[in-house]
Amino acid sequence: MDVTLQEVNKRFGKVQAVKNMNLRVEDKEFIVLLGPSGCGKTTTLRCIAGLEKPDSGGIYIGDTEVTDLPPKDRDVAMVFQSYALYPHMKVYNNIAFPLENRKVSKDEINRRVRETAELLQISELLDRKPRQLSGGQAQRVALGRAIVRQPHVFLMDEPLSNLDAKLRLHMRAELKRLQGQLGVTTIYVTHDQAEAMTMADRIVLMNKGEIQQVDDPDSIYRRPKNIFVGGFIGSPAMNFIDCTFREENEEGYLDAAVFKLKLEKKLVDMIRDTASSPELVLALRPEDLSISEEVEETEKWIPGEIYVVEPLGTETVVDVKVGEELVKVKEKSTFRAKLGEKVKLVFDESIMHLFDKKTEEAIL
Repeated sequence: MDVTLQEVNKRFGKVQAVKNMNLRVEDKEFIVLLGPSGCGKTTTLRCIAGLEKPDSGGIYIGDTEVTDLPPKDRDVAMVFQSYALYPHMKVYNNIAFPLENRKVSKDEINRRVRETAELLQISELLDRKPRQLSGGQAQRVALGRAIVRQPHVFLMDEPLSNLDAKLRLHMRAELKRLQGQLGVTTIYVTHDQAEAMTMADRIVLMNKGEIQQVDDPDSIYRRPKNIFVGGFIGSPAMNFIDCTFREENEEGYLDAAVFKLKLEKKLVDMIRDTASSPELVLALRPEDLSISEEVEETEKWIPGEIYVVEPLGTETVVDVKVGEELVKVKEKSTFRAKLGEKVKLVFDESIMHLFDKKTEEAIL
């Protein structure tokens, strides 16, 4: 079942939690609402669930407007960060509870609870109480309670945040597999970009109540629409270097004071047509840079000196001082360098990003 939000606004006092939100989630799609704390993603989810009422705008599930309907009439199931299991009930009864509320027959309840438990691989836990479960098991029970209802839409609010790192990795894959198997439209809230990148069909990146970009994970990583998106996606974060666009002798350059980059004519024309002023921001991802002492004539490079080397086992993150700025570079685990050593940061012009400093919108 698809979900549509039209011009949805929600305010708490002076804070506008959700601003003019327009979003369409396709049937069977796995959408992730991603962004920093306080960006409005949980409020959006609660508006869809009916736990909050928008100040204006409309919410539709399928062809039905549900803006004013109570949660029980929306046919959505929500999984919370806290799991919210009933401590006095066995796992079986926790999963069965939504069906008992709907007066489903005992035989049907038994069949659906056991099918759901088998799907989640928790059949052996049905006679236990919540206090006898591990975090991962409790999370599966909370999922089971949502799945057993066979809703049109799953709403999930940071359901993995209470798990340890190893279990979180495992459950990411399990959740994605389950969603594909069940074919239920899923809207998932997280502040963890790794979760979003690995699980989502599309990511809705939010900031200060507004959607910044809606795209598949690869596009949102490779083609960020503005500085916020570029800086939020990726770890370590994208490097930003202020520079000025200059033209000399019919050639275009990026001038960052400590270095000057000559630009291809196509890019020069693009800057002329798009930029609101000569002040730009050059952006490079740490993984798109490499450290070298020698460069070929055709390569773009930036001079710097080694500031800090951070070995991480599988890779090494190197902080290189470029003027007064620190630029992070991802290198191989075997990388070695002395502090203060003069180096050249080499990159391919085709993977660099340029933003308008004034509007913060992408030029390239």
